[in-house]
Amino acid sequence: MIKKIVLVLIVTFSIYPQSIKTKLEQFLTDKYFESCVVSIDVADLTSNSTLFKKNEKYLLRPASNMKIVTSAAGLLYLSPDYEFKTDLYYDGTISHDTLYGNIYVIGGCDPDFTTTDLKYFVDAIKSLDISVIDGDIIGDVSFKDSLYWGSGWMWDDDPSSDAPYLDALNINDNCVTVNYYGKNDSLEIIPKTNYVSVIRLNSPDKLTIDRRWFERKNEIIVKGSDNKNDYSVQVNVLKPDLYFLKVFSEVLDSNQIKCKGNLRIDTLNSAQIFITSIKRKYSDVIGNLNKESDNLSAEMTLLALAEKFYGKPANAKNGIKVVKQMIEVIGLNPEDYRLVDGSGVSHYNVLSTELLTSLLKYFYTEKPELYKLLYDSFPIGGVDGTLEKRMLNSPLKNNVHAKTGTLTGVSSLSGYLTSKNKHLLAFSIILQNFVGSSSTAKKLEDEICKIIYEYK
Repeated sequence: MIKKIVLVLIVTFSIYPQSIKTKLEQFLTDKYFESCVVSIDVADLTSNSTLFKKNEKYLLRPASNMKIVTSAAGLLYLSPDYEFKTDLYYDGTISHDTLYGNIYVIGGCDPDFTTTDLKYFVDAIKSLDISVIDGDIIGDVSFKDSLYWGSGWMWDDDPSSDAPYLDALNINDNCVTVNYYGKNDSLEIIPKTNYVSVIRLNSPDKLTIDRRWFERKNEIIVKGSDNKNDYSVQVNVLKPDLYFLKVFSEVLDSNQIKCKGNLRIDTLNSAQIFITSIKRKYSDVIGNLNKESDNLSAEMTLLALAEKFYGKPANAKNGIKVVKQMIEVIGLNPEDYRLVDGSGVSHYNVLSTELLTSLLKYFYTEKPELYKLLYDSFPIGGVDGTLEKRMLNSPLKNNVHAKTGTLTGVSSLSGYLTSKNKHLLAFSIILQNFVGSSSTAKKLEDEICKIIYEYK
């Protein structure tokens, strides 16, 4: 019995190319890893072999590598042609230039809707010869539940744009952009809207731009000044549905369409008349989702999965049920992991590098038509997205298509790498439990990728 066990161990370790195993094991003796947990799983897709594994079954927080799981489930179960829809309706009657009734906007969890898209709605209303709306502008947000953040999101992430409030009606990433021009000590809010107010506070301290988030108000607080530099900051806003309706009403007004009523939330019924719809394909959403690590896009994808299979109102728990089906399909047990949101913002998520690499392998071998979309959605080392400023002066530039991830004490990098010998590799790296900046962890991830790249 003992001889058989020894033989199995020898066979297991012999599957790793010795030079790669030796170099990586030596690299992982760095003092940094005395206190920081490291998990690595690398597979050679070209030769269908295992390249390296270390702690690959450890359950760790994936940070934004969770988006790999969510976006892959979107490709598999929504399909690239799935459409996020925002519909426009009206009720009442139109006489001369006046609509004696209401305008309805029905949210479909489109994460990429912007002020520019509203022009299409304006043109559609103008085509009905309406220049006065005698009723209200009503938002229908019944597509999803009322939870505005994911489970396990941190209260003090507010008002970061990385923690947008979640809604069925989204616009401008549910944020406003605050531009500060130091030379003139002036401010610009984009979009220009009365949904937020700006309060200037005199202070000798360094310039700070914030939202009065602790008091849960849409007030932008600007303290201090800087006469040398310009700044641009995105801050999230409360109640994105009302933000959408307010900006819509302001765009209508600027296009000589006057609304006499109120802005409110209600539910569409059978009495309304369809005007038009803005549709956005999932294949157009996934790029921003992964390249820019867009949390809103990931959460809306999870809700779209929930609605498609479990109906309205969509919620994250039902979306996770669909994701777990995918984990079963790739041959792993979904109950071995804890998944609670779509973006990886939550500190409750735990999964393994084995899961991420297995998922990447599955799409390459079993779903080649979807693999290409997933591959193209990832940031490219030294070129774009969240890897634009990494791997610049490195053989990794253009050869790594991978998703980054960062939380306090966590850094992750998973995706595809084309090695020096032109083999395509799937890899996943998670570093967890470090203090200070994540920049050191990211540099170590890049060094691990360099060693893998040299594989022959």
